[in-house]
Amino acid sequence: MGKKKLLVIEDDLGLQKQLRWSLDAYDVLVAGEREGALAQVRRHQPAVVTMDLGLPPDPDGASEGLATLQQVLLHAPDTKVIILSGNQERNHALKAIGMGAYDFHQKPFDVDMLTLVVERAFYLHAMQQENRRMLQIQADSPLAGIVTRDPGMLKLCRSVEKVAPSSATVMLLGDSGSGKELIARALHKMSGRHEHRFVAINCAAIPENLLESELFGHEKGAFTGAGQQTLGKIETAHGGTFFLDEIGDMAMALQAKLLRFVQERVIERIGGRTEIPIDVRIVCATHQDLKALVSAGRFREDLYYRLSEIVLSIPPLRERVGDCALLAHHFKNRFCTAEGRPSMSISEDALVAVEEYGWPGNVREMENCIKRAVIMSDGPQIGVADLGLAAAQAEAPLNLRQVRDAAEYKVMVMALARADGNIVKAAELLGVSRPTLYDLMNHHGIKA
Repeated sequence: MGKKKLLVIEDDLGLQKQLRWSLDAYDVLVAGEREGALAQVRRHQPAVVTMDLGLPPDPDGASEGLATLQQVLLHAPDTKVIILSGNQERNHALKAIGMGAYDFHQKPFDVDMLTLVVERAFYLHAMQQENRRMLQIQADSPLAGIVTRDPGMLKLCRSVEKVAPSSATVMLLGDSGSGKELIARALHKMSGRHEHRFVAINCAAIPENLLESELFGHEKGAFTGAGQQTLGKIETAHGGTFFLDEIGDMAMALQAKLLRFVQERVIERIGGRTEIPIDVRIVCATHQDLKALVSAGRFREDLYYRLSEIVLSIPPLRERVGDCALLAHHFKNRFCTAEGRPSMSISEDALVAVEEYGWPGNVREMENCIKRAVIMSDGPQIGVADLGLAAAQAEAPLNLRQVRDAAEYKVMVMALARADGNIVKAAELLGVSRPTLYDLMNHHGIKA
């Protein structure tokens, strides 16, 4: 296996030679200006780049270097760019970090320290490529569609893993768009029934006079227009999982018939006289408060308890710490690929808007919002205007002790999400050093 390719962007010939000598463990490519650097990037796709911000025609400033950085990351967003800057150029280096550079190292550089920084950059790049490969392999994993760092959602995922192999009837509670069907499908795929069908029906989407036929099926001639025998959704799901979405919208008369099926696991088609045994695992979902509906006489109490052997609550997106920015990056990457667009970034003010918005439509609304922004954005960066979000109201503060304990965890998770996992950038956002951030992450059990 040949040496790893390292691109050095430096216009000073003396420093070029010094870097070639210092980093001779790598196949060092050299460029002295923007066009040459971009040509090397397009041709060789180096995993790591070191660059000086003072490039011609602005060798005493940083405008050309920052423009080169932006285009390098546009062509190769996974490349780890290490800025080599003088002490007086620290502000420019920090600006480069904000644009997506991996790290910066001050000149005159210490050979051993620079070598270590470059080694870490190559290691991180290799790990990210391996993670991407593993994620691709795991794309069909039951929980692959759940992107989260929120403790509540992670706890829910662990509960799904525990409950899935059982035969218990599961009730999923959560707002519209929060991912109830995604969880229901995960329960099916992780169960012993995964080789059979997953059949879903939305009780709120089908008129009451048609829902009974949809559920139980009908015999030929059972009613006007019934020209042939038709199997219901329940019978179709035999051996697999039957998902009743928005169960709270089911009419009382139909609830009684559903209760009989849940108790006895037999059905009769409309117009039929034969009891048909059905073996299915039942999963239900609703965004309504079923206990309140029971109290109001709009939902049968006996049916409620039959369907609620296991209750799993899905937190709304607004309560999932750090997940707004994390999902924004996730959907941005997904839709750039799906729409055939080059890799894009999300501006800092757009990420702030994403985090402050209440997301009443939850993950589904977020998905649609980012898809629209990817399609409609004119440049390589999604801005606030591309999102079209309304301003949100600030939350009321908690007591001081709770704020002190909770805010540190919350702001770290938010910074990591906003920085898309870049520790250097997250530390800069938080105003702490990288070692301090690592210590705080370890203290709060946050994984990089």
